[in-house]
Amino acid sequence: MLLRGILLAMVLSLAVTVAAQNESASSKATRPAKSKQAKIQNAMSAAPLRLAKDATIVDQSAKEGGEMAVLRKGTNEWTCIPDDPATPANDPMCLDKNAMEWAKAWKTHAEPKLSGTGLGYMLPGGGSPSNTDPFAKNPESGKKWMKEPPHLMLFGAKLDPKVYSTDPSSGGPWIMWASTPYEHLMVPVK
Repeated sequence: MLLRGILLAMVLSLAVTVAAQNESASSKATRPAKSKQAKIQNAMSAAPLRLAKDATIVDQSAKEGGEMAVLRKGTNEWTCIPDDPATPANDPMCLDKNAMEWAKAWKTHAEPKLSGTGLGYMLPGGGSPSNTDPFAKNPESGKKWMKEPPHLMLFGAKLDPKVYSTDPSSGGPWIMWASTPYEHLMVPVK
């Protein structure tokens, strides 16, 4: 009876491992295609449709700090960006005018100079290599990519570390890249 229990546990463990590997492979396989239309659809998935349908859609820059090509001109003050192929997560985002100014400053390593608070959506969630280093390309040795839940982002607001955690696994809003010019509030929406 004990042997049967051990064998059953081993089979279940193997099944869980295989399922996890299949899920990981399938999530890589379902990343958006590189066609213009697929990038537009992926970018629009970041925000509620009522915002995304009229947003300008720009592509990821071909080189760091470079210009983002316009895939579709919009009619509102929102900009959506498709998944970043340099990250393991599907991480499209939609940003209002001020948040887009923040993103341009971050991408070019410049000081953000916002005229007001900015708002961004990442409804599929995302992944980042670091919660503390805004320019990290990969996680520190021995660490994994952060898996961010679906969230909103608030840019340009004064964030009090006594009120908001810097722990992304806290289950509530947290400050990302705290004490840098690029700090912003991540607000889970799930």
